[in-house]
Amino acid sequence: MTAPVVSVIMAAYNGAALVGETIASLQAQTLSDFEIVVVDDRSTDDTLAILRAIDDPRLRVIESAANQGPVRARNRAVAEARGRYIAGLDQDDLCRPERLARQVAYLEARPDTVLLGTAATALEDGRLSATGHAPASTPLLIEWLLRIENPLVWSSVMVRADAARQLAPFTRPAMLYAEDFDLYHRLAKLGRIARLDEELLVYRRHGGGASQCFVDTMRAHAALVLAKAYAELFGEEAQQVARLVVQHIMGQEPVPHRVALLQLGTALARLQEDFLSNRVVDAESLTLIRWETARRWSRVGRAALRTGTIGLGDAIAVRPDHLGLGHAGVEELIMSRLIGGARSAIRRAK
Repeated sequence: MTAPVVSVIMAAYNGAALVGETIASLQAQTLSDFEIVVVDDRSTDDTLAILRAIDDPRLRVIESAANQGPVRARNRAVAEARGRYIAGLDQDDLCRPERLARQVAYLEARPDTVLLGTAATALEDGRLSATGHAPASTPLLIEWLLRIENPLVWSSVMVRADAARQLAPFTRPAMLYAEDFDLYHRLAKLGRIARLDEELLVYRRHGGGASQCFVDTMRAHAALVLAKAYAELFGEEAQQVARLVVQHIMGQEPVPHRVALLQLGTALARLQEDFLSNRVVDAESLTLIRWETARRWSRVGRAALRTGTIGLGDAIAVRPDHLGLGHAGVEELIMSRLIGGARSAIRRAK
């Protein structure tokens, strides 16, 4: 049997309500040379029956002998995959018709790229909205953002199978709910990570999603990934810096006081300086790296001002070089401070 160009891998568990629509979005792809490898992780609803009823020879359904969780189910799918490329997809997300074709074309033209994501649109309560990721990217921007956040949606990712098989395991169960973030860092050692800026995926946000239900575990594991990445630069402080970044950059929680804001800003500036000094950075990438970092810094400042944990003078005085105010001008920060002051007054009055 001839191997397909792409193996789409999916871990399925109690996804009866949405998995049929997800498979249909794959059947509508303009690139038809693919297989779908679904591992059903002992679903207790009709997921398995729905999958088995789909009449498409490209679909292979594997039934787990026992429930082992999404990471091990996904690894089983990777082990069964026969394609030159492996595309991730969760059971509730939707692919635009051009997704697989565009990614294959990009990877065929750029052999140094081992992983390619795409931009995505979020679907929640029947409405489409932006995901909050950077609207424009270069591979260097994606590489930089991996040091302070997760810039890729797992269901948009395509990986070279030969690179995937150099990892044992593909995704690590010990990093549950941050296993994709961990995977990107591990793959970055094998080649370039990039993203197409076309919105080729529709990502569902709903209350039952793992990212909504297991935030604490996700953040703890993401901090472990970043602490390892920061170890050479920060030494014994790597874990503390990683926790700050995960809590306030990734998690978008307001900093509790000026000291924390200063620590975060200093660390962010040091990370950026180290990143830029160790790479040949083109003008477009430099502009995007500066802008997207400043945008995240301004978000940190606005969140703290709105909750009243810092003052306007703190937000302006503490900012490190090259971070500035992002796209938030002084007027917006003043308004955030007024909102935060009102909230502080209300709390004191109670």
